[in-house]
Amino acid sequence: MSTKLEDFIRDNKREFDTDRPSAGLWNKIEAELDKKEQLKKKHKRMFNIQLWAGIAASFIVVLAVTFLYVIPAKRGRLSVADVNPVYAQKQVKFVSLIEQKQDSLQAFAKTNPELYRKFKADFEVLNKTYEGLTKEMAGSPNQQMVVKAMVRNLEIQIQLLNQQLFIINEVSQYKKENSI
Repeated sequence: MSTKLEDFIRDNKREFDTDRPSAGLWNKIEAELDKKEQLKKKHKRMFNIQLWAGIAASFIVVLAVTFLYVIPAKRGRLSVADVNPVYAQKQVKFVSLIEQKQDSLQAFAKTNPELYRKFKADFEVLNKTYEGLTKEMAGSPNQQMVVKAMVRNLEIQIQLLNQQLFIINEVSQYKKENSI
């Protein structure tokens, strides 16, 4: 039986071998493979472009945040020393004197609370003006003039505190003289 089968295959071999691939099939397969490789390269290039575009967009966002928040905040922190170092030394001296005089004035607050409140209210008006000048200095086109006004305000604060201390001393002395 096996010889009959072998004979049959041998006799009909041509009929079995008719399903050979055509000569252009390999060319078609190679062309498809080339297309797939080109498509992969194209996608890879697009991915690289998208990656770099994303990095660039992130960088732009970081720069925008910096310019919107950090730089205006720095402008607000401009100090007197940045504008005029001589006035900065005066400012430090005056602020120290003001703190000392306020401490002295506060010592009399217990004996004359009503008078102390009035004095404090007068001082707060000058202090708020000083704070306003401090805020204005950063955006002012003439920062030198604003700094001079700030130092002048501190001088006026010292004069006011001196007058207040003088008045409190006078009131205290008057009370001592009249209590005897």
